[in-house]
Amino acid sequence: MEVEISADVLAAYGLDINRVNIEKLGLGHINQTFLISTASHQKYILQNINTLVFTEPELISQNIALVSNYLKVNFPEYLFPAPLPALDGSTMIKLDDQYWRMSPFISDSVSYLAVAEPKQAYEAAKQFGKLSRLLDGFDASQLNITIPGFHDLAWRFTQFQEALANTDFKKRELAAQEIERTQHFHYIVDFFESFQRRHDFPQRVMHHDTKVSNVLLRRDTNEGICVIDLDTLMPGKFISDLGDMMRTYLSAFSEEEEDLDKITIRIPFFEATIKGYLSEMAPYLTSTEKELVLFSGKYIIYMQAIRFLTDYLNGSIYYPINHPTHNLIRSKNQFKLLQELVKNEKILQDIINENL
Repeated sequence: MEVEISADVLAAYGLDINRVNIEKLGLGHINQTFLISTASHQKYILQNINTLVFTEPELISQNIALVSNYLKVNFPEYLFPAPLPALDGSTMIKLDDQYWRMSPFISDSVSYLAVAEPKQAYEAAKQFGKLSRLLDGFDASQLNITIPGFHDLAWRFTQFQEALANTDFKKRELAAQEIERTQHFHYIVDFFESFQRRHDFPQRVMHHDTKVSNVLLRRDTNEGICVIDLDTLMPGKFISDLGDMMRTYLSAFSEEEEDLDKITIRIPFFEATIKGYLSEMAPYLTSTEKELVLFSGKYIIYMQAIRFLTDYLNGSIYYPINHPTHNLIRSKNQFKLLQELVKNEKILQDIINENL
């Protein structure tokens, strides 16, 4: 649903709605984002927080403030685009049951919807790795959980089982192959659970949404600048960030692609992703984490395949769809990506070993 920016929202930041230009940015899948430009050529990013996804937006502000303060003290040179304070000093305002925040606009920057060349994969992975490295000494337990169970694979599998038990015969029949694949790859859940209690598998501060559009690159060189969209900054395992990079950087096509023959692993992009991430994080990963580098891709891709399938079985109540089998096709797509990752496992593991 489109939201309108009222004069009161801008006034809370000392801006006059009649003296600014407002431009909608991005596709708006979760939060809606706007570029605010003033007559004096100042620019800001204004976001409306989606309270259907983030039911307690204040928790986001608390997390970002804690991390921002830590970075200011320990790594003052690091560019962390924390929200700007409103006139009352708050970093998030609430007006008419809508939550808003304003952030600095980073000039001469660009973000991409998809990874088009290995350098972009390298720079994006390096930026996410750098943030993790800088926060290695931060106590992740201080942070709130902004989306409960977001990357909890065991819980996602339970949701699938419940959806399967309650769906109708037609959906079950159409999804028979994906249901079988979900059950076949259940060993991924068991494998992860076997590592859960290892002492050297720590909770870290994770971004949890590491697609390339959440990194700003320099417009002229494609060198990394900083990480953005910090709403899901919360405690988690390193596999959340690295696995999501693999899910979104390695194929030339997104989960929307229906021709499954096009879903393959781009080896140079995998190598660039691994090199970028490990250039920052290799000295900080524990022995257990190093064992799970390639597994991180399996974990996140499998989880996303399950989530699409579960939503299809539930009648597509979460992900927006264009036709009745849209989420089923997305699930097929992700299972193909998972199969490609497994098929190329030897090559991919050799690349990892060379960079650890």
